[in-house]
Amino acid sequence: MNVKFSKTALPRTGTVIVFAAEGLELAESAQDLDLATAGQISRASKVADFTGKRDAILDIMAPNNSDLERIVLIGIGKPDDLTSYDAEKLGGKICGKLLQAKAAKAEILADAIPGLALNPAEFAARIASGARLRNYKFDKYKTKNDNKKQKLKEISVSCVEPAKAQRAYAAYDAVAQGVFLARDLVNEPPNELYPESFAKRAKELTKLGLKVEVLSEKQLRQRGFLALVGVGEGSVRDTLMVVMSWMGGKKGKKPVAFVGKGVTFDTGGISLKPGANMGDMKGDMGGAACVTGLMCALAARKAKVNAVGVIGLVENMPDAAAQRPGDIVKSLSGQTIEILNTDAEGRLVLADVLWYTQKRFKPQFMIDLATLTGAILVALGNEHAGLFSNSDELCERLSKAGNATGEKVWRMPLDKAYDKLIDCKVADMKNIGGRHAGSITAAQFLQRFVNEVPWAHLDIAGTAMSSPKTPINESWGSGYGVRLLNQLVADHYEK
Repeated sequence: MNVKFSKTALPRTGTVIVFAAEGLELAESAQDLDLATAGQISRASKVADFTGKRDAILDIMAPNNSDLERIVLIGIGKPDDLTSYDAEKLGGKICGKLLQAKAAKAEILADAIPGLALNPAEFAARIASGARLRNYKFDKYKTKNDNKKQKLKEISVSCVEPAKAQRAYAAYDAVAQGVFLARDLVNEPPNELYPESFAKRAKELTKLGLKVEVLSEKQLRQRGFLALVGVGEGSVRDTLMVVMSWMGGKKGKKPVAFVGKGVTFDTGGISLKPGANMGDMKGDMGGAACVTGLMCALAARKAKVNAVGVIGLVENMPDAAAQRPGDIVKSLSGQTIEILNTDAEGRLVLADVLWYTQKRFKPQFMIDLATLTGAILVALGNEHAGLFSNSDELCERLSKAGNATGEKVWRMPLDKAYDKLIDCKVADMKNIGGRHAGSITAAQFLQRFVNEVPWAHLDIAGTAMSSPKTPINESWGSGYGVRLLNQLVADHYEK
């Protein structure tokens, strides 16, 4: 979708979007348009009892005294309460309305409303950002698809400071690129997205200035990544690890590190999952998708930070060569793990990748993301990701970033009492801890591979795929985490 910014001017044709605050206080451009259409907006608002409440929409067709096709009046509620995320959601609602109307392009009059909490340029940029995020569709495999004709191709945003709005939007557009990449990766079918093809897509990010390394299965075996490699023993696809580096900060400064689980398809292995809904397991690489999308976003907006993203890519399949319940593997850390359930494979992937990341890069912090446990869905549903951490500061910063972006997190406990549940008589640990506290024991397992590095684990099983639709996302793959972690970096690690 093409986005343009210009000085405020009343459009003469097509579809135009205008805003009203609660109490029907119109923006100046809306007042001018009301006069130009002989009071059409005022009359229609009165008849429809439209008062400008947040998210209320009034569609005025073929307005008087004009060649306009329609005026869409959007309520923003109380202007002093409007946040950046609220503005993005308004932009998403506008896009949804335009898609419903099959409009190819539209003009948005985004000049400031008196008392608006956001500055005019930020308001205009966020409206455009929300519309862009909502305009995403994954339909590349449909050969006959009328919905392709419904894409919104262009919006023109008129405001009082278009140059400033354009600069602000450029950063949001870069983040949207990362979100779309993450959504694309999660939405891809598993016959098209497997470790090798995923790594190939990551390598394409070198054009943005990222350094991308791919470690082969042979290299991983030689170096001792046996917990990671063990997960893929039953697959014909090689297991890989991808390391993405963006060094946009001060030379020599420790990087921030992001680690992703990339199980491109998860049958459960020998501990086979039920057949119903197994197709959803194409999304079990949502953590790796987020990390890849985040690194894309940081590079695209030239973030002033040193950052690394490390993802373990593997396919978990049943086969004569697959690892079995009862096997014991030696991880990269030297610690041994008894495999009691081959469907608890994500933590094995992360164990080696986390150990490697903290040893090689000695980062300021590590955050791992994984569609790790169904238990987190039982605890939190689809509204929050589970947050586990050894750092109160990192938790607080993630929570604030989550509230700012709408990608919310909820802190869950870590405790030595839970740690005992994964102790093992025949190895250093076992990969499951029993029926209860499944998300917690998975996090306790991961904690054994981070040493003293500040670390957070985000269990995104409920938010990365098949999550509730929002004004800025209608896709099965949500791209969850890209905006959250970009906000974290922007707020605290680019100074």
